[in-house]
Amino acid sequence: MDVFLGEWLNLLVRWAHMIVGIAWIGTSFYFMSLDYTLDTKERKSEGVYGTAWQVHGGGFYHVEKFTVAPPHLPAHLHWFKWDAYLTFMTGFLLLIVQYYYHADAYLIDPSVMALTRWEAIGISVAGLAAGWLIYDGICRSPLGRDARVLGLCIFVLILAAAFGFTKVFSARGAFIHVGAFVGTIMAFNVFAIIVPNQKVMVAQLMRGEAPDAWRGAMGKQRSTHNNYLTLPVLVMMVSPHYPFLSSHPQSWMVVALILICGAMIRHYINRAEAGDDWNRYGWAAPVAAFALLAAIYVTAPREVSLGTGAVSDTAALTLVQKHCVMCHARKPTHESFSEPPKNVVLETVADLKKYAPLMFAQVVQNKAMPLGNQTGMTDDERAELGRWIKAQR
Repeated sequence: MDVFLGEWLNLLVRWAHMIVGIAWIGTSFYFMSLDYTLDTKERKSEGVYGTAWQVHGGGFYHVEKFTVAPPHLPAHLHWFKWDAYLTFMTGFLLLIVQYYYHADAYLIDPSVMALTRWEAIGISVAGLAAGWLIYDGICRSPLGRDARVLGLCIFVLILAAAFGFTKVFSARGAFIHVGAFVGTIMAFNVFAIIVPNQKVMVAQLMRGEAPDAWRGAMGKQRSTHNNYLTLPVLVMMVSPHYPFLSSHPQSWMVVALILICGAMIRHYINRAEAGDDWNRYGWAAPVAAFALLAAIYVTAPREVSLGTGAVSDTAALTLVQKHCVMCHARKPTHESFSEPPKNVVLETVADLKKYAPLMFAQVVQNKAMPLGNQTGMTDDERAELGRWIKAQR
């Protein structure tokens, strides 16, 4: 595919993914907030659990939520499903465009595991599918009857996936797959559980039967999971732009801290909207803050051993020409780029001095570059470049 057209395809798919993702997240946040702010004491229709008065855009809205379902269905019933479906579809398409098509650069790191492109893609697809099947099995098992035990099991499942991905993919590829892993669970909660159960309940109503309350309860359980996973998955999906997240030797630990921080923020907001006594949920704020500070601490730049010995400008430039210029040139020769990434050009000694701090972070400390270490840059070479950069300060 032409690089220019490929970049446009990447942009359009990413744009679509952001649009539908925002819509899905907004819907999730709105309905969770609505559930928590329902007035269960207001005089209401038969079978109504609670009501809410709301104002927005110059108008007033009166919303009722039924305990199970209304006695009679309205003529027009609005379904909230396509935002979730399209978020998954565009996200998977973006995975194809960015990570599968350019697997050698973004997904495979020979120093982690020597994979062919199709082997990496197969592991990716199988991992996402297995994640959903295991998650769904846990939810349906006796463990799913206790929300706290179930939450702990899901937490462990995601960490196990994060650990496993780091053993087969590049650091960048592993971290994005944790986000895809969680996103797949969230999307299939809607596709395989929430919407089908709602359709069964609608059919029961149309036949004049009493709807199965357990179907609604299961849908609510999965919707709650989606709500608590939303903030962590957002961080994981933008992680490719922040290599310090994925480059940590135990990046699964960073995943754990992000999960705790995001879930606790959502818990705090949810309980505050429910009007609970602050003494019952206030603990979530310091836990979230501690997890965030811990994540910042463990991802802080690490001291690296650079060895000794002076490095000449010529030697530094030779290293960069060997490992970096294929992408970071005015006219890149790498098949994935028609222009230098982030407009960083490294063709002269002056260029190297200009971007020295960025090179030190990305090449020496994080080892995020070269992409997928396609050129096989060694630790000794990184240390040599690091010594040259240090000498420029």
